[in-house]
Amino acid sequence: MEEIDRRIVTLLARDGRMSFTDLARETGLSVSAVHQRVRRLEKRGVVRGYAAIIDHEAVGLPLTAFVSIKPIDPAAPDDAPERLAHLTAIEACHSVAGDESYILKVRVASPTALEDLLQQIRASANVSTRTTVVLSTPYEHRALEPYAEPEVRQDGIA
Repeated sequence: MEEIDRRIVTLLARDGRMSFTDLARETGLSVSAVHQRVRRLEKRGVVRGYAAIIDHEAVGLPLTAFVSIKPIDPAAPDDAPERLAHLTAIEACHSVAGDESYILKVRVASPTALEDLLQQIRASANVSTRTTVVLSTPYEHRALEPYAEPEVRQDGIA
C-alpha cells in the first residue's frame, strides 16, 4: 500500500466522517484524487464501511461483558457463531486460541438481562460459559496509527 493511502486510512480511522476536502487538505492531494483513492480503498476492501460510535449507556445498554464459550461436547460441530447470530445483544464474536473456543462481547441493560442472555447462549449453542463483567472502559475504538510499514532498523530487523 502506498504511503499516501496509509495516511488516508489513518485519517479515516480517526474520523470516518472526514470530508474529502479535509482529507485533501491533510494529505496535500486534490479533492478528486482523494475521492478516487478512497473509492479504490473501498473497492479493495481496505475501508469496509463507516459506523457511528454509540453511547451504550444513553441507549439503555450500560452493562458490557465478555463471555468465553466452549462446547460441552468437543466432538460436536463447531457452529456456535451461526447458532448465536440471532442474539442481538452479542456485539462481537471472536474465535480464540486457549481453553475456550470463542469470546463474545455482549451489551445488556442489567445483570438480570445478562443472566437471561447467558441462558440463551448456553441453550442455543450447547456451550459452557465463563463471564467477565466490564467495570469501566478507559478507551475503546482507538485508531491504530499510523497505518504504516514497520520501520526496519539498520541491522534489517523490524
